[in-house]
Parts: sequence; structure tokens; C-alpha cells
Amino acid sequence: MNIKKELAFQEFVRRENNLIRAPYTPEQEFYSVIKSGNMAKVQLLCQESLLSKKGLGTLSIHSLQNIKYHFAITAALVARYCMEGGMELTTAYSLSDLYIQKADSCTKPEEVAALHPVMCLDYAKRMKFLRKNKVTSRHIAACIDYICDNLHTRITIETLASSVGLNSSYLSRLFKKEVDITVSQYIRDKKIETAQNMLIYSNYTPSQISSVLAFPNQSYFTEIFHKKTGMTPLKFRNLNFRKTEM
Repeated sequence: MNIKKELAFQEFVRRENNLIRAPYTPEQEFYSVIKSGNMAKVQLLCQESLLSKKGLGTLSIHSLQNIKYHFAITAALVARYCMEGGMELTTAYSLSDLYIQKADSCTKPEEVAALHPVMCLDYAKRMKFLRKNKVTSRHIAACIDYICDNLHTRITIETLASSVGLNSSYLSRLFKKEVDITVSQYIRDKKIETAQNMLIYSNYTPSQISSVLAFPNQSYFTEIFHKKTGMTPLKFRNLNFRKTEM
């Protein structure tokens, strides 16, 4: 990777506040962040509600009704993404119905826009809980948060143990007991999951993705990716580029 590209990647990492997120379209990124349960990132993205921005399509000539229609569409999309992430269908749709009813009772466009981040944070909080619902130890929960926040670095068991104040051997056994896979396997799985998103929604090459996710080299990245998905990164991109189930 040349110096110009390396600097671009460093800026990308800084801009994402040390969270590796592919440069999706704003809508795709927003829904994917909610699905991941990343409360801090959702709150950051919600500082300016998507519904308060100019450029919304005209679904009604009346501004209040127009934003209510857009809110309903957003609620449906959030529910669908969260179901894809493991949320129960009944929970996802019940929440969607609840917030759509709340929006319908609003009397001003600003009230609907203000309800939007409340709904999104509610979904994100529930998704975060789902992500850790099988974890019974606060130490392992902290490890999972650390891993998800530092996928752009080389994470070792020693680093994790230091971050949570445990002996590395004990942490390894505890992690395997509670999560049912080893620490290294969990880290690889999360990195490959992020790589899949980047291949679908960004123009980064497999080589660039390998670098930004701190794999030792592209060959190793390709090998691990193939073991996890059954195909090479390029084949995965060709089959899925900018496609969703929506």
C-alpha cells in the first residue's frame, strides 16, 4: 500500500473513532450500526436526525404527513435489520408498531424527528443486549466490547487480559466456557464479519481490507475468509456487492 493510501486509511480509522465501519451509503451504515448494537455510534449518528435533513422524498404534500410516512418506512427498515441480527420477529414488529403509533400522534414535524433517535437507540440497546445475552461474566462482556471496538488492531489474549484485569490463562478458559469458542476464533469471526460488510458496501480491495483489519498479510486473510465463508473475498464481492436482503 502506498503512502497516500496508508494515510487515507489512518484518517478513516480516526474518523470512525477507532471502529472499523465500511463506508456504506449513509442509510446502510445507519441501519447496520443499529443492528450491531453499537449504542455510542448510534447516538453519534443520531445527533442530526435523518428525518430532519433536507432532501426527503415527497410522499405527501403536507409536511407533517410526509415525515410520518418516512418515519414509518424507517421503523420498518430498522425492524428488518434487527431481525436479521437475531431479534425476535414479534419484538421487532411490536416495537415498530409502537413507535409508528407514537409518531402518528405527533402534531408537529419536529416532534416526529425527535422521536426518531429515541426509537433507534431503543432498538440498538436491545441489540446490544442480544449480542451479550449468553455472556454471564462482566469480564467477558467487557472483552467482547473491547474486541468490537478494536478490530483494526492486532488483539492478543494478553491485551484483553490486561484490559479487564485478569490472568490471560484464566481469561482464555473463562471465555471458552461462556462464549463456547476461543478468544482467537471470536476475534477472527468478528473481523471476517466486518470484512464481509466492507466487501459488500465499499470499494476497498481485499488487500486494503486485510491491512485495515490488521491481518498479518493478504494471503492469511484470504485463507481465513475462505474457511469462514467457503469462497474467496473477490468471489464474495462479485456475488454480493451492494446487495442486501431488503
